[in-house]
Amino acid sequence: MGLEIGIEWLTVIMFGSLLTLLMAGLPLAFVTGGLACVFLFVLGDARALNIVPSRIFPLMTNYQLSAIPLFIFMAAMLERAGLINEMFDVIYKILGGVKGGLAAATILASTILAAMVGVIGAAVVTMGIIALPAMLSRGYDPKIAMGSIMAGGTLGILIPPSILAIIYAVVAEQSVGELFIGAVIPGLLLSGMYIAYAVIRSYIDPTLGPPIPVEERVSSRDKLRLLGNMAAPIALIVVVLGVIFSGVATPVEAAGIGTFGAFIVAAIHRKLDWPTVREACLTTLKASAMVIWIMFGATIFVGLYVLEGGQQFVQDSLAATGLGPWGILLLMQALLVILGMFLDWVGILLLCVPIFVPIIKALGAQAFGLDAPEDLVLWFGVLYLVNMQMSFLSPPFGYALFYLRGVAPPEIPMVDIFKAALPFLFLQVVGLTLCMVFPQIIIWLPRLIYG
Repeated sequence: MGLEIGIEWLTVIMFGSLLTLLMAGLPLAFVTGGLACVFLFVLGDARALNIVPSRIFPLMTNYQLSAIPLFIFMAAMLERAGLINEMFDVIYKILGGVKGGLAAATILASTILAAMVGVIGAAVVTMGIIALPAMLSRGYDPKIAMGSIMAGGTLGILIPPSILAIIYAVVAEQSVGELFIGAVIPGLLLSGMYIAYAVIRSYIDPTLGPPIPVEERVSSRDKLRLLGNMAAPIALIVVVLGVIFSGVATPVEAAGIGTFGAFIVAAIHRKLDWPTVREACLTTLKASAMVIWIMFGATIFVGLYVLEGGQQFVQDSLAATGLGPWGILLLMQALLVILGMFLDWVGILLLCVPIFVPIIKALGAQAFGLDAPEDLVLWFGVLYLVNMQMSFLSPPFGYALFYLRGVAPPEIPMVDIFKAALPFLFLQVVGLTLCMVFPQIIIWLPRLIYG
């Protein structure tokens, strides 16, 4: 037998070394996986390493996860076909005459984009390239312009078909469809709050977001014609989400339909050629491989921790704080926010969810004023998704901030990008609080559809 280490010390050593190596800039997948193998060997013996394949194999054979490459491919195809530019163009011409209209158009376009693209980076970068110059050249305040791009971009993590929701459902052993439907209203609620903020601020002080000059506006007839251009991609979204929500197809089958649809949409827009397909395939390969490798590494790491009694230790520690169920829930949300400042979303999901979900289940649905245990798991899952949005905007390491830095004009300092994110970060906190205080925001729609 290997070393005997108390669980308290093991927690400190495991998570301490994890943070140290991540701060050194090593990739998450190999840090978690590598450390897990080291600890397995130190705590056990060569035989203990057999845990590694037994943790990875269920993931490799998990049918639900095949939706991830399909959704990423669908998004990549639509992006390569130049549809996102067209979509922003349409919405921007329709809303341009309103004060703050371009910021609202950016958020609205990002919301629709989120329903096509389950990946955040793509939305922020694309909108940064298209919408930021458009807004700055029209005299928009850079903070409102950048904030609306970053906030809109983070919606992709919440609005279905979100990749994060698929992974969460696999880890927490939950229905992907229910999680998708549960996230719809919170997603639209946040999107609405962002738009309201941008428009109201611009109405109070029109210098922040001036309407576009009269000669650039388009007539009502042109607006209808522009909407016609958007018919194909929007029909695709409606079909993909429709078959999931109506229960006709599983999310994986829907992803297959969506991928096929993306080919058709690209063909309609005369963008279906070999370079487009090749680029889309490469994007898919890189993004999926990254996600799956992180899953492999983190499951082994958490598996080992739970095996050594980590689950019980965390549960006892939380009980010892003397906080009630709500206190524990708040503490978990705070922990997720703090982790969100340093880790990426797949990592946080795989390190926390396997430990948190059983604890929440143990507290019971009654403790939070809910009727059924399945409502509790669904509610917690969507709260987690809403919370993860914050991790993209929270300085110092929020991903959205750096995605935008990559495409923003060099004369805009990083401090301004941080400041631009803060009001929207506050709106996300408000959104999360609303979802916690009124669980119906999340539970109502899935219960309506699934009964």
